[in-house]
Amino acid sequence: MANLKEIKTRISSVKSTQQITKAMKMVSAAKFRKAEEAILQNRPYSDKMLEVLSSLALRTEEAAHPLLERREHKHAGLVVFTSDRGLCGSFNGGILRSVQRFLTEKAGQYEKISLHIVGKKAKEFFASRDADILGEWVELFGNISFGVAQEIGASVVERYTNRELDVVYMVYNEFRSALSQEVVYDRLLPVEPMPVEPDTTTTEYIYEPDEEYMLNWLLPSYVDVRIFRALLESTASEHGALMTAMDSATNNASDMIDRLTLKYNRARQEAITTELMDIVNGVEAMR
Repeated sequence: MANLKEIKTRISSVKSTQQITKAMKMVSAAKFRKAEEAILQNRPYSDKMLEVLSSLALRTEEAAHPLLERREHKHAGLVVFTSDRGLCGSFNGGILRSVQRFLTEKAGQYEKISLHIVGKKAKEFFASRDADILGEWVELFGNISFGVAQEIGASVVERYTNRELDVVYMVYNEFRSALSQEVVYDRLLPVEPMPVEPDTTTTEYIYEPDEEYMLNWLLPSYVDVRIFRALLESTASEHGALMTAMDSATNNASDMIDRLTLKYNRARQEAITTELMDIVNGVEAMR
């Protein structure tokens, strides 16, 4: 009977866990829909901004602004986006393994590689490793705002302008669908205009007050928009991964409950059979 009690306790424990994973899945599903809508709304704005920037940059020399300047890549910077929590499958592990591999494989290509960390999981991962951390931002994903992107962008732009960094990449999970995310390395600086085909007619814009003023405003703003887009992509990917992981955990809990219930019923039948045999044996002994 002690075995029956143990199995019954395990069934109750798994059911409690299943309720938690099911609730987390529902919460993530609601947040995922909002995050997906946000990224789909941001993409056209970001793409159009690049189009305007490309039209301006193609007629401008690199020396016109520090963020357009291409120089020898001696000091590289990575802006690494992870989540603040776990339970989302390979979402964080994929990025962290990729960045660690980048640091190992590219060590001979760059004199130095520095990191800007976004997300508690990346902070915890690199805390015990010999990594050059230039900035950390955690506990952001509960309330993402454009102001956060501007803060990160200001740090990156300042270090690039001061020649502390020669090239900057963003590393994040690009949102494809609820079931699919892909780790991408997106070059942030120097700003690279959108390539134009030779036979393509480009749109000519009239700038007021002048192109120099627009460059000084548009380029830092474009960096902020790119970072904000990466934050939105990462958020949508995280909720998609979390929703998928919790759905899988809920299904696994159902399978475990079925197995434990079957085991409980068999143990109960064995206990009843044993008791019946004891009764029969006792009656036979009395005869």
